[in-house]
Amino acid sequence: MNEFFEPLQVPFMRDALLVGTLVAAMCAVLSCFLILKGWSLMGDAISHAVLPGIVLAYIAGLPLAIGAFVSGLVCAIGTGFIKQNSRIKEDTVMGVVFTGMFAVGLVLFSRTPSDMHLDHILVGNILGITVSQVWQTLTVGGLVLAVTLALRRDLLLICFDPGQARVMAVPARFLNYLLLSLLSLAIVVSLQAVGIILVVAMLVTPGSIGHLWTDRFDRMLLIAVSAAVSSTVAGIFISYHIDGSTGACIVLVQALGFALSLIFAPKYGMIRRLWVKVGTTA
Repeated sequence: MNEFFEPLQVPFMRDALLVGTLVAAMCAVLSCFLILKGWSLMGDAISHAVLPGIVLAYIAGLPLAIGAFVSGLVCAIGTGFIKQNSRIKEDTVMGVVFTGMFAVGLVLFSRTPSDMHLDHILVGNILGITVSQVWQTLTVGGLVLAVTLALRRDLLLICFDPGQARVMAVPARFLNYLLLSLLSLAIVVSLQAVGIILVVAMLVTPGSIGHLWTDRFDRMLLIAVSAAVSSTVAGIFISYHIDGSTGACIVLVQALGFALSLIFAPKYGMIRRLWVKVGTTA
């Protein structure tokens, strides 16, 4: 057991656990709203679209987080504008926009001399996170989590029943843009931990797990956060002992949790659905 808990004695592992836990909780809460609103692909789009913003911020000498945030917002707003002014469906628009912006980012990165490592941007570098980045993550991530939880009732209403939200004079358009802004900030914060590619899983998988277990939103939040945090802690420990990619190990543990939930979840698991089907047939 002493050997298993050896990572707790290493300072950078403790920082990774602290940052990873906060990022996991933040992404899990947002994941529940994205699942209900059908915006799972939006997380994928914004996470890829931040790359040109990161490179341009580096060229301009600005904080990379600012460039990533602005680039993510441009992707989200641009997607909405094209959808409203064309006959193309939203998922198609997102596919075109985020792949185009990601390609622009790759071209800019390849033409810009720098000491940045593309693999750290794509898959994260949570074990190499600095003290300033730890505080940045705690501050911004805590703010995103607090705002999302404080407005969860209104956000749930626009996700679940936009018509009722209009009747109740809830500022649906403002809340939609606020949710997109929170999503962009969450992705920027998560980049340091798991990178552009793996953050998509952290924004989709926890909410999917919670959705398989319950129909009640508050319980869905608790299940999603529990699954995300436990997967993150387990993934970090596993990566330390097998000397593997930390972000990838975290996502693999989450994927295993989803697979087990898909089979054994008491509400909508495959075994439960099969049991109900057999009982109905009998």
